Amino acid sequence: METPPLPIELSPSSSSSMSEPCSTPSSRSSSFSSEASLPQTPPNLHQNTADPSAKWLVQKFGGTSVGKFAVKIAEDIISNYIDQHKVAIVCSARSGSTKALGTTNLLLRASSEALQRGSKTAGTPGTTTPVTRGLFGAGGTGSDGSQSPPMSPQSRSRSSRSTSPQPLFGFTPINADSQCTQTLPKFLATVELLKQEHMNAAQASIRDPEILLELQEEIDRDCEWLRSYLFAAKIIDEISPRSKDNIVGLGEQMACKFMTAVLRDQGIDAEYVSLDDIVPPFDDCDETTLTQDFYDSVADALGERIKQCGPRVPVVTGFFGPVPGSLLRQIGRGYTDLASALLSVGLQASELQIWKEVDGIFTADPRKVSTARLIPVISPEEAAELTYYGSEVVHPFTMEQAIRRKIPIRIKNVQNPSGGGTVIHPDADPEPASPKLSSLVERKRLPTAVTIKEHIIVLNVNSNRKSVSHGFLAGIFGTLDRFGVVVDLISTSEVHVSMAIEDGLAKKFLDRLIKELKKSGTVSVHREMAILSLVGKQMRNMVGIAGKMFSTLAQGNINIEMISQGANEINISCVIEGRDAMKALNLIHQRCLQVEPEGPRGRVGPWLF
Repeated sequence: METPPLPIELSPSSSSSMSEPCSTPSSRSSSFSSEASLPQTPPNLHQNTADPSAKWLVQKFGGTSVGKFAVKIAEDIISNYIDQHKVAIVCSARSGSTKALGTTNLLLRASSEALQRGSKTAGTPGTTTPVTRGLFGAGGTGSDGSQSPPMSPQSRSRSSRSTSPQPLFGFTPINADSQCTQTLPKFLATVELLKQEHMNAAQASIRDPEILLELQEEIDRDCEWLRSYLFAAKIIDEISPRSKDNIVGLGEQMACKFMTAVLRDQGIDAEYVSLDDIVPPFDDCDETTLTQDFYDSVADALGERIKQCGPRVPVVTGFFGPVPGSLLRQIGRGYTDLASALLSVGLQASELQIWKEVDGIFTADPRKVSTARLIPVISPEEAAELTYYGSEVVHPFTMEQAIRRKIPIRIKNVQNPSGGGTVIHPDADPEPASPKLSSLVERKRLPTAVTIKEHIIVLNVNSNRKSVSHGFLAGIFGTLDRFGVVVDLISTSEVHVSMAIEDGLAKKFLDRLIKELKKSGTVSVHREMAILSLVGKQMRNMVGIAGKMFSTLAQGNINIEMISQGANEINISCVIEGRDAMKALNLIHQRCLQVEPEGPRGRVGPWLF
């Protein structure tokens, strides 16, 4: 069989130079000025290639990467690609110095604190001050509705010293240093933490005092907006799903402004692009299910918006505005990955790169299995299975948006930019072209990876009735639907159902679920379990692989609680006790994913699967 050609790594260039401020809209506090009002771009700024034949390359950076490696991203990654590619960047909200201080966690905490009872709101009347824009836009709207002209950095600096930013809702919260601390709501301290985290990152990453000053003013304005928004929510005692979207979306906007400033400080002509108004009107959308037509229209709108940036490097927010039924409810916190996939579709990109802190996808977790090896190419189906069962790859729906347009997704390591990473390729590993090659392929077939998902609960339900099995199953599934419980694995017979679910439910909630399930039969609960999954497209019709997997576990004295095999035949999963998870992972990797020696030729390379 001819091995399909591996996708070629897009080669970075090796030059570096400089860049200039951006002028992209941000409805957070003002409208951005027109292109005509911007200063001329200095000639020494490094921009995207002017080659008309160059294709777009979308690079998505996670919150940890933006939080810890922002300068490295600018110096070693982006600057080395933009001479050969048109690069667009998507950023998640920054991680914090600790997990609890991550931007999204702080924003969610603040929104919850705004609705807590027992504290009074304190404030003094105020008016909205005209907002100015430089790095993140120019011009603004005054309190009388008039447009203020763009200000130079010098005049903006004087303005910021003489007039402190005011909130949008007509009152100013008492400063956190006030003696009346007993009257202040908790969220003020959380917002102050958020502000300090970003201020510290700005001071640690940016050398140019003028760029630093502009970013600090922008951080201050964003946090002032957040305080005002939360005060308004506290007054009406409600935060709607769409309001929560806006609060959480602030994290991506602050991260992208920070990244834009870092890029400019490193000499790259970056432009901050806010997508909070990019979603086109779509009256046909359901409040619970977004159609593919909706995503296609968003992708087109994203592509058109980014093409307006010209030679500048767009730094794009993962938050893309209000959607029918709320962004968090419809998509969840993975919307930044989805935005990068939709952007790659809209730009018809040659590749979507997702930068993490690992070299790619491995045959097993390299922190747990010392012999785990990097997988150079993997199919979307395999990557989806690994995501479902514990490996952090890319959400299957996000993959689908790019893969359906034949756009490869490459997982790369921020700390190892020269590494090839792992490519999730639409055409990875096709079937043999002729029967003659089948025997050769069969000898080289191996599963792709093994993964473990810990902290699992198994619920066993035995029917009290020995007939009417359809009613028994309907009752079980109806209960799960009402409680919104996601089942990872399920095994059924006429009168027995075993379900594996994540051990993340509150005790009271789980007790209520069990009480409801007892209406259908006897319920037993097994805690501290783990799901072991063997994944691989090559396993289809591979005789004996299931037997080899289970006999290996038996030889290791590892008991199997339940077994499940997916209908797509690329995943065999079983539930074992959590204390055996590490042992089982290493045994299966050693016996099922290592190529056996082939006589005098010795070992066959593990890359030949």
